[in-house]
Amino acid sequence: MSTTITIGLAGNPNCGKTTMFNAITGAHQHVGNWPGVTVEKKSGVIRQGETVLDIVDLPGTYSLTAYSEEEKAARNFLTDDKPDAVISVLNADALERNLYLTVQIMELGVPVVLALNMMDEVRKGGKDIDVGLLSTLLNCPAVETVAREGKGKHQLLDEAVRIAKGANGKAEPLRISYGMDLDPVLDEMEAIIEKAGLLAAKGPARWVGIKYLEADSSVIRQGREQDASTSARLESLVDKVAQHLKKTLKATPDGIIADYRYGFIAGITKQVVRYPEDRAKRIRLSDRMDKLLTHQLAGPVIMGVIIYLLYTVTFVLGEYPMGWLEDGFGWLSDTVTGAMADGLLRSLIVDGAIGGVGGVLGFVPLIMIMFFLLSALEDSGYVARMAYMLDRVFRVFGLHGISVLPFIISGGIAGGCAVPGVMAARTLKSPKEKLATLLVAPFMTCGAKVPVFLMLAAAFFPGEEAAIMSAVTFSAWAAALLVARLLRSTIVKGESTPFVMELPPYRMPTLRGLCIHTWERSWAYIRKAGTVILAISVILWAAMTFPALPEDQAAPFDERIAAIEAQAEAAKAAAPEAAAPEAAAPAAAASTTEVAEGEEPADPFAEAVAAVEAEKSEAELRNSLAGRAGVALEGISEAAGFNWRVNIALIGGFAAKEVVVSTLGTAYALGEVDAEDAAPLSEKIAADDSFSKAAAMALMAFVILYAPCFVTVVAMAKEVGWKWAGFSMVFNTVLAYAVAVVIYQAARLVA
Repeated sequence: MSTTITIGLAGNPNCGKTTMFNAITGAHQHVGNWPGVTVEKKSGVIRQGETVLDIVDLPGTYSLTAYSEEEKAARNFLTDDKPDAVISVLNADALERNLYLTVQIMELGVPVVLALNMMDEVRKGGKDIDVGLLSTLLNCPAVETVAREGKGKHQLLDEAVRIAKGANGKAEPLRISYGMDLDPVLDEMEAIIEKAGLLAAKGPARWVGIKYLEADSSVIRQGREQDASTSARLESLVDKVAQHLKKTLKATPDGIIADYRYGFIAGITKQVVRYPEDRAKRIRLSDRMDKLLTHQLAGPVIMGVIIYLLYTVTFVLGEYPMGWLEDGFGWLSDTVTGAMADGLLRSLIVDGAIGGVGGVLGFVPLIMIMFFLLSALEDSGYVARMAYMLDRVFRVFGLHGISVLPFIISGGIAGGCAVPGVMAARTLKSPKEKLATLLVAPFMTCGAKVPVFLMLAAAFFPGEEAAIMSAVTFSAWAAALLVARLLRSTIVKGESTPFVMELPPYRMPTLRGLCIHTWERSWAYIRKAGTVILAISVILWAAMTFPALPEDQAAPFDERIAAIEAQAEAAKAAAPEAAAPEAAAPAAAASTTEVAEGEEPADPFAEAVAAVEAEKSEAELRNSLAGRAGVALEGISEAAGFNWRVNIALIGGFAAKEVVVSTLGTAYALGEVDAEDAAPLSEKIAADDSFSKAAAMALMAFVILYAPCFVTVVAMAKEVGWKWAGFSMVFNTVLAYAVAVVIYQAARLVA
């Protein structure tokens, strides 16, 4: 008869735990969710002789204090599901930090096997670990492994099965001395807990006492529910020792516990880790770089220079290929226009598809260069240093240090995406910090917003694009932090939680890796332009085309065109060689232009017809569904400098931010003076008298702040519910409008 043994795989993030899980279980995996939390649960079942092994991959955590949903899921599994054994996967190259979680598991009295993973990296770095001595000191088996190669997995399972069967799911809890201040109190608490049987089903009495000293809200709440009077006695003891520590050491019980745990671990690692003789030389360069790049004063300055250089290089290298691509779309538009008869189908292809999608794809060279440079920063390890520096700043604004990562993923350095940024916020310990991060992360300059900023910078700030993009990036960060501070002080109040950030080693990026990362991100952008943006562009083209202009409103334009054409025929008859400009003066006075030396004189009749056709196109656009909406909003938006065309684009931007550019492209294509004018969109906008630098700055601010795209809203709803997702849409848009109005009016006053 077969028996089933449940084995949990625990470890820090990036220790190779999931790689080990995949190596052990292969394709025999089941994916679900941990009960009560939105954290993915992976498990796999394999057979070892007559024994069935149920392997559970716990969420990657740094501790068992239930701040985040990951920590809550991991601890609940250990205290409620009672696994028969736990394999603690350790990054052997960072043994001291990784053992912190292991020590907490061992304090629970769960049988543990140590998996010393990445031992190949340890030896490559010149170090060695005395595995036998480590096993002796911690009184548990230890196995060398290389998870990505599957080395050591069979021995690991053998040891896990052996201790599970031998200990029947229980082991002697690890006991660490927490010093003269806490040990007597902890002994007293342990006696009280044992006598009352408080939370006996969760773990040993000493472990429960430690959780009370660590102010673990989950354990304290459960203790109050089970036995309020005993819990009150324990809380009184904790308060008393906390006051004593505050007066004598200016410390807290949980801080003292962490210090003694790390002291215990340091004592072990000092004995078992063997360093090479030239260790000081090996780490000296990395330490020197960190001292400079993360310096309180020099670090932010260097970061600002790096971001500015990133944009400068992007624009300098991207100028020519971007021009070639724009010329290509212009040629394609002219070719299709010349090959097809005038009508709805031609308008759909030229104005809807080419005018819309072409406006977005025109920025692909800049996007690719930006992604390449950003990948270089990420692969080198510098982005992690940015996060480390910003951790100190974030705490001032009520956010957690780990909020830096969702911000960067969302577009903290232009080019990210808010959807994975929102999902990355899952790792935050506190629900309040997670909520605040989710609400402001979409302010970042994601890849979808970048074309809008690039277009406006090219139109109104030629030669200053790098400075404008840098200003946009820093403005997005500033807005996110200020709004986060506002939210954390009002509707999202809550205490901050501690976090230790890992700094990966510096690495030289490989050209192959950079090219792969660049292509993956760029292809996602191109694919979105060819699918989602194309579909939305066509829908918006229809909204900007229908209903047609009523006959009674179209007739005056047609009559004016017919009159001009009649004048042209009469002029031709009077002067066969060429119609005299003077003869056309009455009808075309408004459109005559000076002729530069060496150029062919403009045909005043053709210019007059084009001017009337442009008026008619604008009237048709205003009469369309989208035009009516844009015009209706103009009474509100004019305070921010937005004309009705911009209003149409911003409405489309609720679906996807790239649509702002594609919609403007369609709107200006449908209403331009010359239907064959293939000038880039930025030139058309710059030539629009209703647009100005002040309006451009206000529009940039509005796009930074207003409602997230629909896909991001759905992702937010999955994480925190539709109430907060809806709040984000309304609050962000109102805030964006208010800021845009202030910027526009202030810029006009200054001008």
